[in-house]
Amino acid sequence: MENGAQSWRQLFLFYKSPKKFYKRASIILKNNFHFLINMLFVKKLIESIKDKKSTICMGLDPRMDRELYIPKFVIDQYNNPNDIIFEFNKRLIDIASEIIPIIKPNIAFYEKYDALNALKNTIKYAHKKDLLVLLDAKRNDISSTSEAYAYANFEVYGADACTVNAYFGIDGINPFLQYKNKGTFILVKTSNPSSIEFQDLFSFKFETKQKSKIRKDDIPNSMIFKRNYIRMAELVKKWGEDLEIFQNYHNLGVVVGATYPNELKKIRTIVKNSYILIPGYGAQRATVKDIKYGFDENGLGAIVNSSRNIIYAYTQKKDYPPEKFDEAAKEKIQQMNILINKEIKL
Repeated sequence: MENGAQSWRQLFLFYKSPKKFYKRASIILKNNFHFLINMLFVKKLIESIKDKKSTICMGLDPRMDRELYIPKFVIDQYNNPNDIIFEFNKRLIDIASEIIPIIKPNIAFYEKYDALNALKNTIKYAHKKDLLVLLDAKRNDISSTSEAYAYANFEVYGADACTVNAYFGIDGINPFLQYKNKGTFILVKTSNPSSIEFQDLFSFKFETKQKSKIRKDDIPNSMIFKRNYIRMAELVKKWGEDLEIFQNYHNLGVVVGATYPNELKKIRTIVKNSYILIPGYGAQRATVKDIKYGFDENGLGAIVNSSRNIIYAYTQKKDYPPEKFDEAAKEKIQQMNILINKEIKL
């Protein structure tokens, strides 16, 4: 990319000649656009966080059939779910684009309402409004199928990053890592209560392929047992060793729920170069004190996701009728920014 200030100063010199002006402008814009497209996800994220003084990730999980839902006047105004959801998201993006760095649409809600066009349009609109998009898809499979998932997330939908379930191991992760400038967030310790059923179990490496069960006498005294979420964090650390670093972080992130602050603290000591997506803030009753261990001394290293608590804030505030759902969301974001920034010293 050309030096920004210098490029535009040069452009200013051509203002008296329209032909030269438009030619020079097109070159600068083309070069700058190419540079942005080929910039590391984590670099764009960190720069946006610093610029907007926010680590909040707004989840866009549209609902039309529950207590917390898209206002009825929006539903009544349009004929189909694609238009309803896009209008709802568009208004939220408009009020949030200058005060948050990133949004996170959960693909399940768009699939539920057969509204994948709304998802595509939401991502395009968010990019126009200077927002990054983390597509919450949590998908993975064997390598060939994983390639299709990665292509869909990054090429078809145009997301900047996505969430991935790493149960398949590295051959299911590699197709995502092939997109060098995209972000991938691995589920490590999720925010739901039943995550303890597997993620908290202890495991160890046993060098045999013949046995599905072992006896106590088969276990060496030197064997170290670790919880599965620790094992997964160690794998993420290993998988990220050769990735490009920007300001101490690379594109391979992790997902750790704010509802487990002690586990968050342990995981941060392992994945020192990974950005952490922290869900569970607000609606799942996690507080600002629960998220602090995800951040470094500069207030970087994590993004805090909140969905229902932001986009349906109008249902919690008597001052905001449904017609002002976007204004209620903006106030909630501003309150969160103040509380979180004070805690992490951003």
